[in-house]
Amino acid sequence: MASIALVDDDRNILTSVSIALKSEGFTVRVYSDGETALKALAENPPDLAVLDIKMPRMDGMELLRRLRERTAVPVIFLTSKDDELDEALGLAMGADDYITKPFSQRLLIARIRAILRRTEARAEPEAPDEAQPAAEPIVRGRLSMDPARHRVSWNGQDVVLTVTEFLLLEVLAQRPGFVKTRDQLMDTAYQDDVYVDDRTIDSHIKRLRRKFRAVDPEFKAIETLYGVGYRFAEE
Repeated sequence: MASIALVDDDRNILTSVSIALKSEGFTVRVYSDGETALKALAENPPDLAVLDIKMPRMDGMELLRRLRERTAVPVIFLTSKDDELDEALGLAMGADDYITKPFSQRLLIARIRAILRRTEARAEPEAPDEAQPAAEPIVRGRLSMDPARHRVSWNGQDVVLTVTEFLLLEVLAQRPGFVKTRDQLMDTAYQDDVYVDDRTIDSHIKRLRRKFRAVDPEFKAIETLYGVGYRFAEE
């Protein structure tokens, strides 16, 4: 049974999300400020932590920075809507994903499960005679993806992606030139029957392009086929 730490100064969020997670079988620990959470999480790390960014006394960024000095616990940030600076800083500091407020509890639970599955897969010991082959790296022109290490680079420069962004790019890059509809991309990124609309996928694609254009302003590898979906362009 995985343990989840919730750190937020909003009591309503702590209560409602805690109830939702417990109903899914998780063990939940709640903290209303970063200072209290730091000591507890450093001494007894959970399987995953959900941190609000804007908190008094110690904000989520500082909490993550100090946690990363002691533990590699996976972290999901809760951010203000469209706060790109928070998103970029959080991912650069080692957050695994982010969700903007207000958020769906079902979406949060789906993201938590996705990160835990990926974390467990990396940590799984393999017996020499029963070892499963590791996911093969994907190389498409200037794009390089290593699913086993969750690493992406473009033209030799690292690009930091969330779990959801990584999954979307991976499914597009696996078959360059082939179109993936929004429904197919939603099935890839959001498991456990979580409903999201088309605009959510469009927003992730927009962020993906923005991150790649930060290292290459001429990046055009993710193409839109209007009314159909998206594809990774063959070079």
